Amino acid sequence: MFTKQEKTFQVVSHIVLAILAINALLPMVLLFMSSITDDTTLIKEGYKFFPKKFSLYAYEYVFKTGPRVPRAYMISVILTISGVILSLVITTPMAYALSKKYVLGRGFMNFYVFFTMLFNGGLVPTYMNYTNVIGIKNTFFALLLPGLVTNGMYIMLMKSYFVTSIPDEIMEAARIDGASEFKVFRTIAIPLAKPIITTIGLFSGIGYWNDWQNGYVYLTKRDDLYSIQNLLNRMVQNIQFLSANSQNVANSDIGLASIPTVSIRMSMAVLGILPMLIAYPFAQKAFVKGITLGGVKG
Repeated sequence: MFTKQEKTFQVVSHIVLAILAINALLPMVLLFMSSITDDTTLIKEGYKFFPKKFSLYAYEYVFKTGPRVPRAYMISVILTISGVILSLVITTPMAYALSKKYVLGRGFMNFYVFFTMLFNGGLVPTYMNYTNVIGIKNTFFALLLPGLVTNGMYIMLMKSYFVTSIPDEIMEAARIDGASEFKVFRTIAIPLAKPIITTIGLFSGIGYWNDWQNGYVYLTKRDDLYSIQNLLNRMVQNIQFLSANSQNVANSDIGLASIPTVSIRMSMAVLGILPMLIAYPFAQKAFVKGITLGGVKG
């Protein structure tokens, strides 16, 4: 039975959380409604939750003038899945090793990882290394590799979880029973670390899905390797170029009149974030499940 104060706290907390949830959802609803609003109506009346005239022409324009949209989606999906898997394969064992006091060179490696969070080589040296030394320019690895070598924060977060949230007594008992270090890591550490593994996987997946800078810098001749973010960014740049140079382009008024210059930005944003919105509830479910499985059982 709840006391009167506890019931009051429950009611107030639910109201506050409901208000916060509504504030988080309203911008997404407005974004979607703007994407299906007629472009002329959107320019005249602004952004509204209930526009006077609906239109799907912005989406039609994206898919008609950008036949590579399905391919870009496929590349983004492959990039995100492979990036998350490789990121966890690299991050999890390294974080586990750095959490053990008996590992030789642990202090130096901790400093090395932490140092990469504070300083980097800069844009020009990084570009020269990736293009001249590693040779990933105009390849799929240009989208994948930079995200794998800049995950020092993920390593430190997971290492902190191994140190603070997984009791040493459980792993020590397994070693006494004859389990090797790898078996302890595989059968005990990983199942108990599901919350942080899911969290890091979610962060990594969002980073790979939303990344457009690597494709913008390294894919100079291979637009067929564009991810969905790179392709949408290029389409927006093309529309902006036509709008800015309409006076210098013959018959530009006719062409620009058929381009939904405002609503197309909203539709591109929806196309960019929709897969993450669909995938997040599943990741959230795994996160909660990992918390319940990560408890120490008596």
